[in-house]
Amino acid sequence: MKYRVLVILILFSIHPVLAQKIVRYDLYVKDTLVNFAGKEKRAIAVNGQIPMPTLTFTEGDVAEIYVHNQLKEETSLHWHGLLLPNKEDGVPNLTQMPIKPGTTHKYSFPIIQNGTHWYHSHSGLQEQIGMYGNFVMLKRPNDPTFRKGIDDLPTVPIVLSEWTDLKPENIHRMLHNANDYPALKKNTVQSYSEAIQAGHFQTKLKNEWKRMSALDVSDVYYEKILMNGKPSTDLKSIDGKELKAGDQLRLRISNGGASSYFWLTYAGGKITVVANDGNDVVPVEVDRLIIAVSETYDVIVSIPSENTAFEFLATTEDRTNLASYYIGNGIKQLKSRQPRLKYFEGMKMMNDMMKMNGDLDDMGMSMSLNQMDMNVVMYPEITGDSKPKQDDKDPNRYNANALADIVTLNYAMLKSPVNTNLPQQAPVKVLRFNLSGNMNRYVWSMDNQVVSEAKKILIKKGENVRIIIYNGSMMRHPMHLHGHDFRLLNGQGNNAPLKNIVDIMPMETDTLEFNANAEGDWFFHCHILYHMMSGMGRVFSYENQAPNPLIPNPRLAKRMLYADDRKFHLMTENDFANNGNDGMMMIQSTRWSIGTEWRLGYNDMHGYETETHIGRYMGKMQWLMPFIGFDWRFRKMGINEEEKNIFNQTNSKDKRAQFSLGVNYTLPLLMIAQAEVYQGGNVRFQLMREDMPISKRLRMSFMVNTDKEYMAGFRYIVNKNIGMTTHYDSDMGFGVGLSVNY
Repeated sequence: MKYRVLVILILFSIHPVLAQKIVRYDLYVKDTLVNFAGKEKRAIAVNGQIPMPTLTFTEGDVAEIYVHNQLKEETSLHWHGLLLPNKEDGVPNLTQMPIKPGTTHKYSFPIIQNGTHWYHSHSGLQEQIGMYGNFVMLKRPNDPTFRKGIDDLPTVPIVLSEWTDLKPENIHRMLHNANDYPALKKNTVQSYSEAIQAGHFQTKLKNEWKRMSALDVSDVYYEKILMNGKPSTDLKSIDGKELKAGDQLRLRISNGGASSYFWLTYAGGKITVVANDGNDVVPVEVDRLIIAVSETYDVIVSIPSENTAFEFLATTEDRTNLASYYIGNGIKQLKSRQPRLKYFEGMKMMNDMMKMNGDLDDMGMSMSLNQMDMNVVMYPEITGDSKPKQDDKDPNRYNANALADIVTLNYAMLKSPVNTNLPQQAPVKVLRFNLSGNMNRYVWSMDNQVVSEAKKILIKKGENVRIIIYNGSMMRHPMHLHGHDFRLLNGQGNNAPLKNIVDIMPMETDTLEFNANAEGDWFFHCHILYHMMSGMGRVFSYENQAPNPLIPNPRLAKRMLYADDRKFHLMTENDFANNGNDGMMMIQSTRWSIGTEWRLGYNDMHGYETETHIGRYMGKMQWLMPFIGFDWRFRKMGINEEEKNIFNQTNSKDKRAQFSLGVNYTLPLLMIAQAEVYQGGNVRFQLMREDMPISKRLRMSFMVNTDKEYMAGFRYIVNKNIGMTTHYDSDMGFGVGLSVNY
């Protein structure tokens, strides 16, 4: 009898395992050609489609996903927001080695949650060119959290994305080289002439006095915005059933964009938010919401009348592009477009917030949870033609919902329908991070350290980890934690919402917490693709964990993981003019810079000169760069052995082959001061400024130094690689020509 009972107990214990349904997907990753914006370009398709197929499971299933890499490069797939074994997380060189070309990798894990999530490549910049798709996990019908009228509605998975005809590697390089081509394409250049026309000359002057570049709402220009791979879609029926007045739909929306935030609005009325990051929230009605990069929202929309197709509109945060879903049948009812941002008003507020040392001054405001967007002054639909009234005693003076009838979702409005408290007896580990960055050089970090400069953060299994994050940079950052959901402390007490992404605006402080219950090495990073690749992240590692069998050589894997933010980026420019040829070439990484500039004179002043500097940027703002250099020059007709420099030293500017030690420092008005001592004892000070924006396409440069050399010139931007130039050089004279840059 004793053994019979034991057998019955064993059978009962294994019954759930036997009953689990294995759901298999085969994903074939292959190069393809697409034409989204009028030009045929390379992309990556999975099973012949972009976006990747929507993968659907029911909680309790076992996922078996075979990835067949038919590319000529390595790849990987990360299951964003999923709770799974660490070795299945899909981060190359951290949880697995990359999937080699021509091989197949099997991911296998139990589905232990439900909700709207998504999946994407975590290899290089592949996500930008097609490797993203929805990942939906349904509730079981007998789930006690099943919500009638919500979880049984017809659903439409939607993945938002962007398309650029530029190679993502080129975008990344241009961002690191402060190329303002995206601003030209978006018509958001904030030049001095435009500032004068807008009555904001002092605003622009103060902006550059504090060593800030122009206000940038979105880093990259995209030719097209896509919803499920199309800029416009007519949704007239679901599962063969024609949509009609009174119908409700649940839209499962993932932001699969590489760097774009999207405003979501609906021509048919209110939007009801019912889930965020795959976790249920108490339904809340809003007029609009902004979905951060990599966030997911489940929303319910209704069709209010017959014979009309209502536009569900996704607009980029910078309001330069959009995509639409038309829901229903009949005449299309458009949602009103959002007006152009007021950039100089935003710049003025940014000036007030920035100290001269590059730190942000919170002016006594306690901002968090997206309630007080510092850029709300840029929104004409909220502020009208004037700046909103300010009251230093009112901490909510920039609360959008207090300034307009438009109800905008913020994190404080999210409430979990269940208690989300962590284990009360667990020890608490508190971590604090300051998000830091430099837009001029495009270095993004945490506490002024990129991933490759920081040690893994050790945590213990069972402890509660509380993370307090302050955004001290001028960009918003969607911070994503792998392998865990966290509670976002938003004033909802026991019902704080569960998330895996927190969008943190400039000057915001947000607090999140999770129970350390899943061993492994887990990535925590900004999900703007180009910020992550530039170093904004950390690795959380459980103490005393077993080695990962998929990482046979941890030392090699670590070196490969760190290679992302250590990468050097090339920039070169050459001016072909009638009086000579001059140019420069520079390769830079997070900290290092190797640059060479050259000049070749024609006519009576023919000769040559070249200067090479190898330097390392110092400090959080990277305004200081000590360097070693080599100066080699010979000007045949200009040599004057008696000529003196400004320090009464024999001037060697026409004949020099010497090493030097020096330093560059960025001054107010973005001028570069350079001090240099040559091996012969000569000292040179130099002051220069490049690419001062005079008008939308006109840039001015100048240089003057103590060797009595000077230069001033203008460049008119024709396109991202070509410009027309004119300049006067003290040695080469006056010239006009054509500049080519890369």
